[in-house]
Amino acid sequence: MPPQDLEHPALDQLAATPEILRLLMASVAEEAAVKKPAPDRWSIAEVLEHLAHVEGHVFRARMELILARDGAEVEPYDEKEYDAAGAYSGNEPEESFAHWEEQREEAIEVIRKLDATKLVRTGVHPTLGKFTLENLLNTWVCHDLGHVRQITELVRATSFVGETGPFQAHYKLNP
Repeated sequence: MPPQDLEHPALDQLAATPEILRLLMASVAEEAAVKKPAPDRWSIAEVLEHLAHVEGHVFRARMELILARDGAEVEPYDEKEYDAAGAYSGNEPEESFAHWEEQREEAIEVIRKLDATKLVRTGVHPTLGKFTLENLLNTWVCHDLGHVRQITELVRATSFVGETGPFQAHYKLNP
């Protein structure tokens, strides 16, 4: 009997996020995607590049370390440091999105094939301490959903709220 694919709510959400973002992005012009809502806030393009970056450098890397060695130490990730260095800016939104989608598809394939007993394997973060692979999967989803919310607000602000006429008074956006 072949092994059964992993079933976990986090896996379902991770698999659904690219489609959710594609639907949100369908109405966004490229000029809107690169527009920063404020100097200290990310544009849609920067959020997409951040997602592509953390997909491989944080979530996938940590998962692979834990799968290779229970109790593996993981590196901290400082998004403010990467942002200040310009790691998230100047990239084409569609290229960032496509890169993230490709990485996500590969990650989903790996996660689906995991034996459920692997979810208790641990990693150790230098400041946060010990966590399980299941904690990491749920953190991955929380990270996704936070940026889905952020992109939703950016889409509202850049594509729709300006065209609501007198109803604009009803919307206080914080993209």
